[in-house]
Amino acid sequence: MKISKNFGSKDLCIETGKIAKQANGSVMVSYGDTILLVTVCCSKKPSDNRSFFPLSVDYREKFYSSGRIPGGFFKREARPSEDEVIASRLTDRPIRPLFPSDFFHETQVFINVLSYDGSINPDILGTIGTSAALSISDIPWDGPVASVRVGRNEDGFIINPTQEELKTSDMEVIVSGTADSILMVEGSAEFISEDDFISAVQYSHEVIKDIVQLQLDLVKKVGKNKLEYIKSEEISSDL
Repeated sequence: MKISKNFGSKDLCIETGKIAKQANGSVMVSYGDTILLVTVCCSKKPSDNRSFFPLSVDYREKFYSSGRIPGGFFKREARPSEDEVIASRLTDRPIRPLFPSDFFHETQVFINVLSYDGSINPDILGTIGTSAALSISDIPWDGPVASVRVGRNEDGFIINPTQEELKTSDMEVIVSGTADSILMVEGSAEFISEDDFISAVQYSHEVIKDIVQLQLDLVKKVGKNKLEYIKSEEISSDL
């Protein structure tokens, strides 16, 4: 199953059903020639003696995605870089609050950049892919969410600006949210007014609504029934 819609300057495509079928949920996300594989898995039983939700998000950009070979003495992938760790957190922050507060099944999200065209930073695609994979999976989750990067030049706001467009942009802000609210805003700007910043967030939210609707269309076609889990007792406020 594959659905797509134009956002910014390229088509955003979400596809599922061909790869990683044993995962609770998996999707291939493409934007231009940049392609990511996102898989989500959770344990069948809740973790014992834990007072927190055991969620891990692992974002990796393989060297082969850009046609390169790792340098140095060892010709293999190393530990996650600083940019990969930040990209993992950009996905973790908007999705974590939407899990049930009494759901303690260990959950893992794996985001692998398979192909990178060098123009659009793929970190926001990781969040969109994670949201789509969670939405169609049987894992309890109150999504979908979406993330967009917004810039601005003399012609106005730009959704998902290219690396060249960012060089002349006076702002670079990542906005994540649901169809109803904003969950995370992070970025930088060069002495813009508060009204301009609010306008950028509002402009981004309209695009987020469209991406969320795209995921809901996918859920209607291939979504699974959510897992019926044993609800844990409320965590004591004394902990």
